[in-house]
Amino acid sequence: MKPARNRKRGNRPPGRNQPPAEQAAARPVGGERQRPAFRQGELPAERLPIILEVGPDENYALIDSGDGEKLERFGEYRVVRPEGQAIWPRALPQHVWQNVDAVFTGDTDEEGLGRWRFPRQPLGETWPMRHDGIDYLGRFTSFRHVGVFPEQASHWRHMAGLIGAAGRPVKVLNLFGYTGLASLVAAEAGAEVTHVDASKKAIGWARENQAIARLENKPVRWICEDAMRFAEREVRRGNRYDIILLDPPAFGRGPKGEVWQLFEDLPEMVALCREILSDRALAMVLTAYAVRSSFFSIHGLLRGAMAGKGGVVESGELIIREETAGRALSTSMFARWVAQ
Repeated sequence: MKPARNRKRGNRPPGRNQPPAEQAAARPVGGERQRPAFRQGELPAERLPIILEVGPDENYALIDSGDGEKLERFGEYRVVRPEGQAIWPRALPQHVWQNVDAVFTGDTDEEGLGRWRFPRQPLGETWPMRHDGIDYLGRFTSFRHVGVFPEQASHWRHMAGLIGAAGRPVKVLNLFGYTGLASLVAAEAGAEVTHVDASKKAIGWARENQAIARLENKPVRWICEDAMRFAEREVRRGNRYDIILLDPPAFGRGPKGEVWQLFEDLPEMVALCREILSDRALAMVLTAYAVRSSFFSIHGLLRGAMAGKGGVVESGELIIREETAGRALSTSMFARWVAQ
């Protein structure tokens, strides 16, 4: 399932968060879910809090932020989007904020590009972007997102390092995979990748990015399916993975009407992912954008689920450093288990 996510304040692509009136109280397929049992065993070591920082480079920069908005550079475009965490004043004058290529308006009567305003000239839906040598497409979506979450770069580089240092074939499972950049980073580093998302449109975008990146020859399976149901089946099939990425939305729907609600379903999802980790697993990475939670909450959840597995659980926040004033903008929280 890869629905529109609440990134501490906003939504994300097709099939994601729906308006509250449409939200279901429970997953309609499969009935009531059973809470995972307490897992016996010694808890992994812990390191926290950890702040993972992304700074400006030639492909992306957080230029300024404040007054509930952020001014960013994505490749050649300067973009203004809402940002609930930016509660401080802007550092740059108004004329700088007005000299941009795209502004997300959020007009509820519009879809797609209609929710964006282009002050200079009309722009197409996509434009070329690059991350660590991997080409992909930026994309103006209805949910204010642009096809990439730059703060995740810290996780991607960490994952690529684990894959490269393993000295053996590595299998990566990317659940709630969105437009596939994490999957392409893993594939380019040498892993065999399974990418799961509930949105056919997002899967299409991910395949398009694979072609743009010239990585069609890499072993990536693109699967449009509810993430929970896929994990359940993998347990039954006996399939195992060395690295699992979990980047769930606050609320979403699967292709067959399955309902995902973060606080109700995340404990079971983490427990299932523990079951499909291989005996030589390298890592499980969980990122969350839920304003009701804290990094310490998901730290406790993941650490408890990994009892008896050894390793260490590292938790904290992902931040982006401003290019102009040097302030740090918190974007999300994370917890990750690593074998060593």
